[in-house]
This record gives sequence, C-alpha cells and structure tokens, in this order.
Amino acid sequence: MVSSAAAESPRENRLLKVLPDDQYRRLVPFLQPAKLPLGQVLSESGDQMRYVYFPTTAIVSLLHVMEDGASGEIAVVGSEGVVGIALFMGGQTMPSRAVVQSAGSAYRLQGAVLTNEFNRSGALQHLLLRYTLALFAQMAQTAVCNRHHTVDQQLCRWLLLSLDRLSTNVLNMTQELIANMLGVRREGVTEAAGKLQKAGLIEYSRGKITVLNRPGLEDRVCECYQVVRDEFIRLLPDVVAK
Repeated sequence: MVSSAAAESPRENRLLKVLPDDQYRRLVPFLQPAKLPLGQVLSESGDQMRYVYFPTTAIVSLLHVMEDGASGEIAVVGSEGVVGIALFMGGQTMPSRAVVQSAGSAYRLQGAVLTNEFNRSGALQHLLLRYTLALFAQMAQTAVCNRHHTVDQQLCRWLLLSLDRLSTNVLNMTQELIANMLGVRREGVTEAAGKLQKAGLIEYSRGKITVLNRPGLEDRVCECYQVVRDEFIRLLPDVVAK
C-alpha cells in the first residue's frame, strides 16, 4: 500500500543515509512512501519486478517456496538494505518470495530509476554491490544453520537478526509464522520458545514476543549470527553502525 505521507525520512534507510548528497537528490523525487502491513507479499518467486523497496521501519523476509507450499526463510531485510536486488543485477526476477515479516514503513522506487543511477558507476553502484555480497553471505549462512543447528539455536539467530532491524524489543509474530520462516514444525518452535521463556530470555503471549535478555540470547545462539553480522560490518561499516 503506497501512502501519501510517511513519518520517516528516506534517510531512515541506512543505505540511502550513506549515499552521497548529489546521488541522493537525484533519487528523492522518485521515492514513494509505502506502509507495509504484516504478511504483505511484495513479490512472488518468478515475478517480473517493477520496484525496489528501501525499508525504514519494516522488516521483509525472503522465502524460498517449494512446490508443495512448504517454505523457509533465506534472508531478512530491514533498514540496512533493499528488497529487489534482481533489478539492478540484471535478472528482473528472483527465485524467492518477499513478504513483510514486521509491519512498518518503506520507500519504493521504480526499478528503471534505480537501474539508471546504478549504471552511472558511482557510489550507489559500489554500495549496492557490497550490500548484495553481504546478503548472499546471509543466505549461505542461513542454509548451513538450517542444516546443522538446533531449532533452539535457529530461533535465537532469528530473534537477534530481527532485533538488529527494529527500534524495539517487541516482535509481533505468531509461532506458526516463525515455523514457516524457519522451515520447521510448529511444535518445534513452541518447545524452543518455551525453553527461552523458562530461562527468562523472552516473554511470549498472543502473537507477541518480548525479548527480556538479549545477552542471554547471544550466549545461546550458534556462530551463524555473528558470522553474518561480521560480514555486514566488513562490507558496510557505515551502514551497519547504529
């Protein structure tokens, strides 16, 4: 849903924030504020993409969907990134579904406008290429994590990645949706969340997860969370720094 007004500035997206002023000014007239409700699908696998989205307060999950409808999250995108890398990489379509994981705001931009600026071979191109490398690193590490680590560890990783992209410690998300994101049975998420709640790390009630002890989550999470974070910091130090 495109809104006529938004409380956030485009600079709330950290890629746009670090963009040089001259390139930013060329994009601003074409940036459209958009409110993204929970569950909105921004693109389906194989769809011809027309827009890219720069989240400000929303979080978008990239999901791989199987023929039988089963799905698993391969990456998350928040204010540190952009949804729609296929447009400037020349692919036009992505083999994944982009769905809003956490409701909020974003700015959308016509793909042709971004591609024209990207092809100037300036700072925007270098920034987006580094971001794409970081996103690929997240995808690869997620695949390894889903194969080798427990549901408890995967849930901790998922919570921490979400917290990094939110200004609050509260996530509005049902256990069924988390199970779909992680590609596991709901019972597994219920058991894992119960352990974290019993340990005093989270509080879960009616589709709302409140993180009470982030350091405790960091103690329990597998190495995958830090590997992804370190790669983002290496490639995009000005973007990741809050």
